[in-house]
Amino acid sequence: MKINILLLTIVTILFTAGTSAQAQQHTYYDFLEVIVVQKANNRGVIKRIRVEAQPSLEGKIITSKALEKLKGTSQLLNYMNQHHWEFVDRKAIVSGENDPVWMSYIFRKQSLIKKPLQE
Repeated sequence: MKINILLLTIVTILFTAGTSAQAQQHTYYDFLEVIVVQKANNRGVIKRIRVEAQPSLEGKIITSKALEKLKGTSQLLNYMNQHHWEFVDRKAIVSGENDPVWMSYIFRKQSLIKKPLQE
């Protein structure tokens, strides 16, 4: 009787451990930084949008030229939402009172390519 209970316990542990290990998958994201230069003391009127060449743009529908043609932050956010990029963070850099404000917008999109973990 003890052997049957022991075997039943071992089999149950093996089945539940296999399903829990299989359910843990990592989600990988591509990140994109977009720099928005705004006029100082002018309610955030955009002077220009700048996008550096980044690996996350390779093979994507959006291009840096298309992003740089946008005229405002609302257009930028709408454009990125239409292409399934999620807004993550925004940081501002102000150097002087009348200097332009540099805004860094970070977006992420779920990557279709499964990347190995970086150690």
